[in-house]
Amino acid sequence: MKCHFFKRTCVLAISLSLVSLGAPVVTLADIVDTPAVVAAGQRDADMAAVREGLAREEVRDRFMALGVEPTQVEARLSGLSDAELGRLAQQMDSMPAGGELLAVVGIVFVVLLVLELTGAIDIFKK
Repeated sequence: MKCHFFKRTCVLAISLSLVSLGAPVVTLADIVDTPAVVAAGQRDADMAAVREGLAREEVRDRFMALGVEPTQVEARLSGLSDAELGRLAQQMDSMPAGGELLAVVGIVFVVLLVLELTGAIDIFKK
């Protein structure tokens, strides 16, 4: 009895698959212009740049200090328009990321170099 039921089920499944082979598949295609493709790629690049900036530890700590949860930040990011996201990404690129630290290191290096050349200290061994 079980064998007969299995055979009928297999025959039914094969029959349905053969019938559906002849059915036409409906697809919709449209012309996509170049600016739309570039805009979509630019949004992805801007979103990646903003998320990279927000992933820094000091930024996350500052958000937490202000009482902003990471889920709220993600919700706000996804709600930004393309123009707002692009402007934010440009501003994040122009903001100094560790610029103060590099300035301090540079000044310390110059001071040590001047002291070395005047003979006040002997840091750089010859």
